[in-house]
Amino acid sequence: MTQKRKAQVVTLIVIAAGLVLVIGRETGWRLPEGATLSSSESPSDDPVDAINRMTDAAREGDVDAYLSCFGGQMEKTLRQSVTEMTPDGFARYLMANDKLIKGIAMYKPEVVSESAVDVRIEYVYVDRNEAQRVRVEKLSGAWVITKVDGVERVETIVPYGTPVY
Repeated sequence: MTQKRKAQVVTLIVIAAGLVLVIGRETGWRLPEGATLSSSESPSDDPVDAINRMTDAAREGDVDAYLSCFGGQMEKTLRQSVTEMTPDGFARYLMANDKLIKGIAMYKPEVVSESAVDVRIEYVYVDRNEAQRVRVEKLSGAWVITKVDGVERVETIVPYGTPVY
């Protein structure tokens, strides 16, 4: 198989997987109640689950669930924003921002300590990609987001939605 052919096959697989994820997200696919993606660990044992819970809560506009994903100063700052915007206004803000996101990629967590990891998240939009580093810490037995670095624009070779032939 030529190098060009391999690239085409990989591209088609990535596009097909992305399409399945987008369709699933838009139609509300969910795992059956009680189902997990990994039988070896419970959701609370994985720091990445805090990020997944946060993105799910934002998509649904669930302010309380969104806030429960954060801890420390981040939580205090977000609660202040909710007070200033009102819970309904904050929910609308979360959902509006989530609708702009076409995909999310999370890199392997980097262990900082026994109770803290950093995760690089890349958000895919129609016209750009943005990356952020997120600190997730185990506080009171639960993994929560305690720090979010500024947004870094990521150069995209092929913009989202470009037809592939």
